[in-house]
Amino acid sequence: MKSPFPHANAPFFHSENSDLIMPDKFHDECAVFGIYGHKEAANLTYLGLYALQHRGQESSGIISSDRQNFFIEKGMGLVADIFSKKEIRRLKGSMAIGHNRYSTSGDSHLRNVQPLTVNYAFGNLALAHNGNLTNASMLRSELEAYGSIFQSDSDSEVIVHLIAHSKEETCLNRVIEALSLVRGAYSLVFLTEREVIAARDPYGFRPLCLGRYKDAWIVASETCAFDLIGAEFVREVEPGELLVIDDNGLASHHPFIPPENPAKCVFEYVYFARPDSKIFGNYSVYPVRKALGRQLSKEAFAQADIVVPVPDSGVPAALGFAEGSGIPFEIGLTRNHYVGRTFIEPEQSIRHFGVKLKLNAVSDVLDGKRVVVVDDSIVRGTTSRKIVKMLRNAGAKEVHMRISSPPTVAPCFYGIDTPTRKELIGSSHTIEEMRKYITADSLAFLSLEGMLNAAPGRNDHYCHACFTDKYPIPFTKAEELQLGLFDHQTPNR
Repeated sequence: MKSPFPHANAPFFHSENSDLIMPDKFHDECAVFGIYGHKEAANLTYLGLYALQHRGQESSGIISSDRQNFFIEKGMGLVADIFSKKEIRRLKGSMAIGHNRYSTSGDSHLRNVQPLTVNYAFGNLALAHNGNLTNASMLRSELEAYGSIFQSDSDSEVIVHLIAHSKEETCLNRVIEALSLVRGAYSLVFLTEREVIAARDPYGFRPLCLGRYKDAWIVASETCAFDLIGAEFVREVEPGELLVIDDNGLASHHPFIPPENPAKCVFEYVYFARPDSKIFGNYSVYPVRKALGRQLSKEAFAQADIVVPVPDSGVPAALGFAEGSGIPFEIGLTRNHYVGRTFIEPEQSIRHFGVKLKLNAVSDVLDGKRVVVVDDSIVRGTTSRKIVKMLRNAGAKEVHMRISSPPTVAPCFYGIDTPTRKELIGSSHTIEEMRKYITADSLAFLSLEGMLNAAPGRNDHYCHACFTDKYPIPFTKAEELQLGLFDHQTPNR
């Protein structure tokens, strides 16, 4: 009999006996943080990055300035593992920027850890970047032809070299010129010896917010960083806006005209941002995720005894589903929160541990029950398959998988490290084929319309390319070749 899965040998299909654990979630992009005007700038930056750890767990770095010199501390790993009191004390000055990284462009290596630095005609300059530049490869080739020597593989370094090569007479104008040449997504913080500069791309892909702590100004990817240090959320940095913070205070510039329709990443509400954050204005993430679940219950009700979330990302949507359906909410899966980036694999004789490293089923809750299990997305399908099996082994009589977003069919080129198209199970399989693969009794996804209606503001102000394959910025032919790094298929223009 012919398999319904024509790509059964693709990377997202693994043997049940495989000891290899492949990540089956989108990788959080990056986090940026900047502060001006506080004697404990480095310590507050450390705390801000700690709050933003969910946006990047690969590496972290902080650069401070005492108005004359830069002080730099970087490392691979989690924030708390990199910085001690000793490192923080070495970061002198009343201004600093920081960065948490998960690589969307460039290898996992110390040379790619941000903030990136350069010494040029105007002195020292540091940059921290959340996003991805679609024309970075072409710009890099041009810069190298003119003598630039790159120290990293990161697309972010292109911006640094563009600033250094600029003939403009002020740092601000050099930054403006450099950003006028790049395409794609960026939420940026810059540091010089005497100022902090923040910028957000005209489409507003990635969040960036402005806060106040006593007499200090702060910029951060999410407001949860403000909450930890007791700072006040002022407003979001607007799409196309550039802020300069120095001894004269805060100055706002709008050198880039935003398009008629912004392209805010809707997946920030579905999964990426912390549920206690406010992003894209003054909109809280948590109630949006609950609304996604309530809408999902309307679109894909299932006769069941309990609603169970896949922790932790599926919890708000599962609560919304339970409220909307009237089915009791239960914690049927528990998560081990102490799993690091690496772990020692067991001996070959230990089988089926797989997802159990992070999750375990509560048999007393599940035994004999018809279960609706709610998650935010399905990427490869491997984790969903193992979760369904885990629930059945714990005694679940039926398992109905519900997803609080549409099927993911295309990679992201704006700052999220998504798998290639061929690794996305939703790109080449029907919902019924996916259901059979994960072995659920039923499978349903939230509709695109339902997701957008649950998100605050206008539906046409969001980027949903990963669900529709419709990218908000038309690609040039050269960019299509560069984006072939992700996939051999040509994205929709």
